[in-house]
Amino acid sequence: MSVPAPKSSAPPIDGAALLDQVERFHRRFNVFPREAAYVAVTLWDAHAHLIDAFDGTARIAFLSPEPGSGKSRALEIIETLTPRAATTVNASANALFRLVEAPEGTPTLLFDEIDTVFGPKAGGDELVRGFLNSGYRRGGKSLRCVGDGSSQNAAWFSSFCAVGMAGLGSLPDTILTRSVIIRMRKRAPNETCEPYRRRTHEKQGNALRDQLAKWADTVREQVADAWPEMPEGVTDRPADVWEPLLAVADAAGGDWPKRARAACHELVNAANENDEASLGIRLLTDLRDTVFCGADRMPTAVILECLLGMDDGPWADLDGKPLTSRALSRMLGAYVTAENKPVKPRSIRTASGVPKGYYADDLADAWMRYCAPLPGEAATAATAATAQVKAGADVAEELPGIRYITSEAATAGTAARTA
Repeated sequence: MSVPAPKSSAPPIDGAALLDQVERFHRRFNVFPREAAYVAVTLWDAHAHLIDAFDGTARIAFLSPEPGSGKSRALEIIETLTPRAATTVNASANALFRLVEAPEGTPTLLFDEIDTVFGPKAGGDELVRGFLNSGYRRGGKSLRCVGDGSSQNAAWFSSFCAVGMAGLGSLPDTILTRSVIIRMRKRAPNETCEPYRRRTHEKQGNALRDQLAKWADTVREQVADAWPEMPEGVTDRPADVWEPLLAVADAAGGDWPKRARAACHELVNAANENDEASLGIRLLTDLRDTVFCGADRMPTAVILECLLGMDDGPWADLDGKPLTSRALSRMLGAYVTAENKPVKPRSIRTASGVPKGYYADDLADAWMRYCAPLPGEAATAATAATAQVKAGADVAEELPGIRYITSEAATAGTAARTA
């Protein structure tokens, strides 16, 4: 007669209460810029314990314009709460690949002073960037040679692991789009937190880390099969980033599912507001919103005058030189029309000549695909600094708001700028 195995007498771990404790631990030592950040960081800590259950992992990036904003302290607290945490300031891509492949298990990589790798004075390490980009998804690998001298063989190395980063300034777009971004700032006089002392508080964080590990073992199958519902408007890459965090929140229960989705919505919108568009998208947006504004065509010389006259635009100083008609043609030629042909300058027939310029119909497809939609109905009203040409109007007529340019002057101005 078989004897049934004794049941464990340990009570089940309350995931929501445990995440509450982790959040309180962060609040003791970190002053984050918004409440949503505490939710995101807590969920990120827990997701690192479940990395093997997910198809992807969210990077987390603490960025600030100035030092002394609490970025490194945030990583210090995360270090106490995550499995096999490895903090580095500088590392080669080969070392990182071998760290991930180490027999001890998948590490939680914490990269402090990431600006020394990708900052304006660093030049960028493409191998490290490749590691960080490829490790965002399970199965991300790179091919490396192993061995000595002539006895070398090709071998695949995994890069899939949870990564937290802290640094000044920003990061390459390919890394930012794979990250939950926390934009840190210096504490105000009325913002205080408890001083962190490693020899005292590290053990407290490690105790919570061990509890997270035990809880993770109880929900691993649940989160592996989860397809969490995304907040409205969160799709594509942001949805990939937040999926594991929302799965953790749903497994924890309590008010965490609601708080997690509110945090997701807030931080995704904040990231979109802070993102600087690429120069090409900035050009398309300025053409749509500041130059054309409902016009059906525009001479190149008028376009250049409008762009170069923008006080907040980059066009008067591109690598020390103003935008020229040739550079404009090259930049717009990277986009295509609705007929899948490159956008090119075409002749615009006017009463006084046939200058080269651009048609709104040729740009419409690129505007739709790459520019943020206009709020409400498309604005077509003229502003004091905007050249207006209504659809069907003679472009040789005087344009309100800018200095009148004849076709002869336009041709001369274009030639001068090109030269």
